[in-house]
Amino acid sequence: MRRLIITAISGWLCVAHMGAAQVADLRSTTSFRVCADPANAPMSHKDGSGFENRLAAQFGEWLDLPVTYSWFPSGMGFITKTLRAGTCDVVMGYAQGDELVQNTNHYYTSVFGIVTRKDSALADVDHLGDPVLKGHPIGVIAGSPPATIMAQAGLAKDMRGGDLFVDRRVKDPVGQMINSVRDGDLDAAVLWGPLAGPRIKDDPDLQFTPLLKEKSGPKMFYRITMGVRPGEQEWKRQLNSLIRRHQDEINQTLREAGVPLVDDYGKEMLP
Repeated sequence: MRRLIITAISGWLCVAHMGAAQVADLRSTTSFRVCADPANAPMSHKDGSGFENRLAAQFGEWLDLPVTYSWFPSGMGFITKTLRAGTCDVVMGYAQGDELVQNTNHYYTSVFGIVTRKDSALADVDHLGDPVLKGHPIGVIAGSPPATIMAQAGLAKDMRGGDLFVDRRVKDPVGQMINSVRDGDLDAAVLWGPLAGPRIKDDPDLQFTPLLKEKSGPKMFYRITMGVRPGEQEWKRQLNSLIRRHQDEINQTLREAGVPLVDDYGKEMLP
């Protein structure tokens, strides 16, 4: 489940552990080389419009290095073909605690939430156990944490699942769900905040309500780090130092993008 979650959040997968002797000379000293999905809006995009692209540009400035990309679609083979192959040195937006890469310190924490129309009968819903949800078609990504909680709450027959493993160059399940809520084909969609928040932040008809009150089931919040190769301790420490010294600027970039930020324990929204 953890690996499914991580794929849904940022598009990350499949790396074998490498010894320090194998990775010591892989990191570039002439550019900030980022591994990224070319069509994972609003996080990363080949045109540079994603908020992770903007964060990468900031880290490049702080390192005084130009930013370059190794593009590969999220899914099976992403880490193997990019970070492990040595074509890039960091994956932006990697959930804390996964063993497939070495995590830096987290630079933000976000949460799943519910997208509704502002004039909807579901507009006041702030937890998935609310009985008012029953009988309403609700979009959710199959295999994500809220899908489990919704099933436990008796909403299985109301769920309209979206695919987890897709090539985002040709499919956009999150965008389709948001459009369906806007058009009235769905009454709500339960989605990862960094994917949904930026898409609706300027929408006059839609709102995103963070789900901070869930009492059971999988956790709904995740601390987001950068992923580097196992063994690259100096590189990790350098990135950790930048995160610590520039946290306010990182938060500002994320807020401007519309990413919902919560405290480290997923209890409340950051001011």
